[in-house]
Amino acid sequence: MNLPFLGHRHKKNGDDGGAPEAGAPPARGKPRAGEQASAGELPSDPEGVAALLSECELLRSQAAQEGVRLDDTPASLEALDQLVPRWRDDAETLPWLGNDAGLYLGTVVVRTVPGAAWLIRPDGEPVVRLASGREMEVAGAGRDWAASGVPELSQLYAEIAEN
Repeated sequence: MNLPFLGHRHKKNGDDGGAPEAGAPPARGKPRAGEQASAGELPSDPEGVAALLSECELLRSQAAQEGVRLDDTPASLEALDQLVPRWRDDAETLPWLGNDAGLYLGTVVVRTVPGAAWLIRPDGEPVVRLASGREMEVAGAGRDWAASGVPELSQLYAEIAEN
């Protein structure tokens, strides 16, 4: 599965493709066999893909430092909206945290809105497909939220859940 926003991956044979940059966010795990989907299709292992996309390590770490527990519920989105956005002072962290925020929003939607599922577009961008067929670009929404705070994640969730 091509997920360009996840960055470089370590290979299992020991060749890591280069050392990670100093200050780079923690690397996320590679999808296992069976978790790969053809671009633009629903994954053949939706639970495996959902688990991979729900990791959001940087966001979870930042939230935990502020005493916010991310339990994959709409209430946790409200708690994220209340955080002081210290990450905006770090140009390296901002886009990574934004991607994580979008993936976390998508995770909450997929886990709580009936019929919602992850879809991997041909360009590798994960989106949430609702039961109506509407597709939500959650990663972009997360980047907007991280950069400016608007729209709020809880507001986006409420709009998505209505449809």
